[in-house]
Amino acid sequence: MQSLALIENWPVPTAAAAVVRADGRLLGAHGPTGHRFPLASVTKPLAAYAALVAYEEGAIELDEPAGPEGSTVRHLLAHTSGLAFDEHRVTAAPGTRRLYSNAGFEVLGDHVAKATDIPFAEYARQAVLEPLGMISTTLDGSPAKDGVSTVDDLVRFAAEVQAPRLLDPRTVAEAMTVQYPGTKGVLPGYGHQNPNDWGLGFEIRDSKSPHWTGSSSSARTFGHFGQSGTFLWIDPVAGAACVALADRAFGPWAVEAWPAFTDAVLAELRR
Repeated sequence: MQSLALIENWPVPTAAAAVVRADGRLLGAHGPTGHRFPLASVTKPLAAYAALVAYEEGAIELDEPAGPEGSTVRHLLAHTSGLAFDEHRVTAAPGTRRLYSNAGFEVLGDHVAKATDIPFAEYARQAVLEPLGMISTTLDGSPAKDGVSTVDDLVRFAAEVQAPRLLDPRTVAEAMTVQYPGTKGVLPGYGHQNPNDWGLGFEIRDSKSPHWTGSSSSARTFGHFGQSGTFLWIDPVAGAACVALADRAFGPWAVEAWPAFTDAVLAELRR
C-alpha cells in the first residue's frame, strides 16, 4: 500500500506500519516491522484481551468487585472505576465519569494475577502472546503502559481481534461495545469529550472530535494510541486494521500526521 510510505514524512527517528485484513492477509507494510518499540498505552488492549481470556476461563467475572468500593472488573476495563490517572486514589464514584486510568489497569492486572495465581505478564504470555505467535512482545511491568512489541506481532493481534480464535466472538463484540453509554470525560491529548465512549479496553471512536483517527474513519472504529508515538485501530466498516509504531513521544506532530495518514490508508482501501 503506497499510503503506508507516508510514515517516511513523520518527524521521528524510526517508524513502521502495516495494514491487515481479518483473515490475516497483510495488505501492506512499511519500515522495520520487526523493530521492538515501547507501546505505552497500546499495551492496554493486549492486557484487556488477556483479562477477557481469564473471564472466559472462569477465573474472573466482568461484574465481580475489583478496585475501589463499588467498582468491578468491567469498570476497570472501561475506565469508569473512579481511580485517578496515575494514582491509586479515588476521584469519582464508579460508573459516573470516564476517568482514563493507568492505575485502573494496574489494579486489573493484580486482580487477574491473584485470581489465576500467575503473574500477570506470564498469564498474558500464555493466554495471548504465545498462542498468536507474538514472540517479540513482552508485557513486563505495568499492564497499562510497559508493553514492548513490533508491527509484525501487533498485526497478528489485530487479525485476531477482527476474527477471534482465542475468545468467543461475542466476548470481542462486547469489548467493542460502548460500556456505560453517555459517560463523559477527557481523552488524553484531545481534551474533553461528551460522550467519551469506551469499550472493554478499547477506545471507540463514535463521533469524537478532535480524534487521532481519520475524518473518514467509521464511527465503529476502535483501538488505542500510546504516548510513545504508537497506535492500533480497527475499522469494521473498512474491514481492516492498521498498526503504526514510532519512537517519538506523542505531541503536535502526531495530532497533525496521524489523521491524514489514516485517511490516506482508508482511501486506498476503498479503491
